[in-house]
Amino acid sequence: MAWIDRQQNFIGLALNFLYRRKGKHAALVLVYTLVVFLLTSVLFLTYAIRKEASAVLKDAPEIIVQKLVAGRQDLIPEETAQKLRSIAGVASVRGRLWGYYYDSVFRANYTLMVPEGSKYAKGSIAIGSGVSRTSVASEGNMMPFRTYDGQTEMLTVQEIFSSDSELVSSDLILLSEPDFRRIFGIQEGLVTDLVVSVRNPREVATVASKIVKILPGARPVTRSEILRTYDAVFNWRAGIVLLILAGCVVAFMIFSWDKASGLSAEERKEIGILKATGWETSDVILLKFWEGMIISALSFSGGVLFAYLHVFFTSAALFSPVLKGWSVLYPEFRLVPFIDAYQIAAIFCLTVVPYTAATVIPAWRAANTDPDAVMRA
Repeated sequence: MAWIDRQQNFIGLALNFLYRRKGKHAALVLVYTLVVFLLTSVLFLTYAIRKEASAVLKDAPEIIVQKLVAGRQDLIPEETAQKLRSIAGVASVRGRLWGYYYDSVFRANYTLMVPEGSKYAKGSIAIGSGVSRTSVASEGNMMPFRTYDGQTEMLTVQEIFSSDSELVSSDLILLSEPDFRRIFGIQEGLVTDLVVSVRNPREVATVASKIVKILPGARPVTRSEILRTYDAVFNWRAGIVLLILAGCVVAFMIFSWDKASGLSAEERKEIGILKATGWETSDVILLKFWEGMIISALSFSGGVLFAYLHVFFTSAALFSPVLKGWSVLYPEFRLVPFIDAYQIAAIFCLTVVPYTAATVIPAWRAANTDPDAVMRA
């Protein structure tokens, strides 16, 4: 209890010292909080999007088979599916029709796909919320599509996907198979790729290797590879933002060192008085330590709180265009809070530890000088 009472006394004295120079320390807390806010926002957003993508991709096809010609994806005959069905462990194989369509009017790329089971009748489509916002289309409206031969195909909007699915459906347009083939000029019997379902998830790699043996010109893409690609993309984009913010971190370190190490004559005099009245050097260091910790606690908690509100309540308005992708159709969705304790610890070590050191070291130097010399300076 004596140790706790002693620490409480030091905290009270530290608060009193900070309040006496509240203008200086308020500016420091403001800059400190801003740096923590920027760094934490990037990490929160990156981790949340990666978690969201992983949750969405857990229902992705186990294996996607693509045909490669000269290193580029090409259409694959639908009859190839019959060869893959003969592989032991394969549950089902089906062809998919999907592709990208560029809207020259709104300068946006759409993803056109034929859903399984031909849900939509010829001449009708379902569009994502992003497509609806960009093209100003609502249910019952008609959207023009330029076909491969230069003609115009008018399709009626039957449905607009809810905003809950916007992460995966923002730029999506679902349509019938005849309309898809008409727009892109794809002949009957050809599909974009094949989706393979495997009975035992542990045999995915084995089935993928067998597919390559049967179809030497094919490229099987597994779900785990897609997940790794998403992780790499988001880590790369987050790294770019953090690299840009590295200048802010360096500036903060210089600023904090200047504020902490540049002890004013009044502060040096206070330390001299404390030493003259019987304070030990360790007591002075402990007092300055608590001053630094109070400022760090206020700034760190404030920065993390503001970052949390920024990412999970405003959808990270500052950084989302960079991390979501370079597209006209940015999805508008509310991220589910995912917080990694390791990232919080990394931000803590990157900001709190340097500032605390910048506070304690100058105080230790001043406390080791002669009290008379300090007070007369």
